[in-house]
Amino acid sequence: MAQKIINPQDLAFQLYELHEVEKTLGYERYADHSRDTLQAALDLALKVASEEFAPHARLVDEEEPRFENGRVVMRPEVGKALDVLKGTGLMAASQDYERGGMQLPAAVAQMCVGLLKGANVGTQGYAGLTIAAANLIMVQGSEEQQKRYAEPMMAGRFFGTMCLTEPHSGSSLGDLRTRAEPQSDGSYRLFGNKIFISAGDHELSDNIIHMVLARLPDAPPGVRGISLFLVPKILLNADGSLGERNDVALAGLIHKMGYRGTTSTMLNFGEKDGAVGYLVGEPNNGLAAMFHMMNEARIGVGLGSVMLGYTGYLHALEYARERKQGRPIGDKNPESPQVPLIRHGDIRRMLMAQKAYVEGGLALCLEGSMLVDQKKHADTEHDRELAAGLLDLLTPLIKSWPSRYCLEANSLAIQIHGGYGYTREYPVEQFYRDNRLNPIHEGTHGIQGMDLLGRKVAMAGGRFYEELMNRIETTIGEARHYDRLAEAANRLQQAARAMASATETINGVKAGGEVEKALANATLYLDAFGQMVVGWLWLRQAIKALEGLAGAGSQTAEFYEGKVRACDYFARYELPYVVSTADLLKTMDTTALDMRDDLF
Repeated sequence: MAQKIINPQDLAFQLYELHEVEKTLGYERYADHSRDTLQAALDLALKVASEEFAPHARLVDEEEPRFENGRVVMRPEVGKALDVLKGTGLMAASQDYERGGMQLPAAVAQMCVGLLKGANVGTQGYAGLTIAAANLIMVQGSEEQQKRYAEPMMAGRFFGTMCLTEPHSGSSLGDLRTRAEPQSDGSYRLFGNKIFISAGDHELSDNIIHMVLARLPDAPPGVRGISLFLVPKILLNADGSLGERNDVALAGLIHKMGYRGTTSTMLNFGEKDGAVGYLVGEPNNGLAAMFHMMNEARIGVGLGSVMLGYTGYLHALEYARERKQGRPIGDKNPESPQVPLIRHGDIRRMLMAQKAYVEGGLALCLEGSMLVDQKKHADTEHDRELAAGLLDLLTPLIKSWPSRYCLEANSLAIQIHGGYGYTREYPVEQFYRDNRLNPIHEGTHGIQGMDLLGRKVAMAGGRFYEELMNRIETTIGEARHYDRLAEAANRLQQAARAMASATETINGVKAGGEVEKALANATLYLDAFGQMVVGWLWLRQAIKALEGLAGAGSQTAEFYEGKVRACDYFARYELPYVVSTADLLKTMDTTALDMRDDLF
């Protein structure tokens, strides 16, 4: 199965049948494309993933980057794979033709990246951060900054990072201390320390462009006083050539349980005269500007979680089909031949859960990617505004749901391998370790829950939340045309109504001024809300699968039947959790909130 990165049938089904990505070719931006060109890009990405990225995934895990004599030393295969990637045009797959991009629809461009993540998330991290930083400069930066920095990044000559976290503040960005002092030439000098900076130092590119959050001298306290700065590792001369080394120092590497192929660094800005930086956007608007990159990164984190879970699922499926162990329960003859693991009911249960999580997570990420294009290119302002609002609403789910449930898929893959799964003889333990970062990456579950319940559900007077709930009800109505989907439709409706009731109760408490109480269980709300949305996407997949079985699709009957049964599984085993959690949320329980420090 494509080096066990993805099931090509599922990828084609999700892109062309479920999400109907070919409809984006009606937008002027994508008019040059056809299904053939989209598929060619995906095939190229899968080829690079299989042949250049996957072969050294284990090597960079076992021999992670080292800090020697002030520089980073890493496996040479990383640079070779990235050089191949640069030559394909996939580095900037979504960018304009004139900037060296392929101008691909967002869903296809994201999947090209996703295939690389599934093959080797450590090596892909360098390219992914670079393009996210370049996109940030393209949106927030000046024309000169775009020309001098973003364009070389999209070409792969320069790489990029984002520098938010500081040792004392973690996710509390309002407490950051890095300062930026204005200079007479319009530049700034930065002084401070950043930590957990992925890809913060290496020798894979001519330069590294750091996007750094810092404070101006007269900045107000808290998040309202944060500005965004572009800080190159090596300064550029007037003609764009490389100049002298900037005052950015690698203080050391952080060694993680997973994601070992991507350097995780501690950086010091201004050990001498100050790191030269350039303001991006308006003063004191840095966090809002950075969120352009962070929101893109959050969709990328979700997709990365899916792809690590997906490859783990395919490895477990292959192992279960090939590994013989035990006999059927009814066979009492000890001399009977052993049967493949997949013959055992509990193994099939775990495989079904993995399938439900990874294919459901993929549908969620692609739903977000489709909204990215609708937000930019839909025909009317109304449709563009609606897509933007729905994307904002779903982004916390896209980041968090896969990073919980696709991580669970990785855990199940280890379980299916038994004792072997816990060893390095098989790669499933590495997939788990790599994926374990994603519940923390780009905002924890707690942060995403607060964002969803505290801001996103109520934004625009709840307009976008109501639109989502209406779309879920519409799908339920469509599913009722199929007898096979009656139970799944009923269970999804029960879940949606339970969440609507819980949301109304929580909003009432929040409106009454008890904000801390209202948000005390925001993470539970996020989890249940995500289960409801993925249940909706599974019902949509089942509808398309039944249409496929009736002759409207191009996949095999077995594939479509598997989709319908996975929908049944999700409805019966996962959606009841939404109802029970919603009931708990409605009680406004404060058990954890009331637990004093001295009682632990």
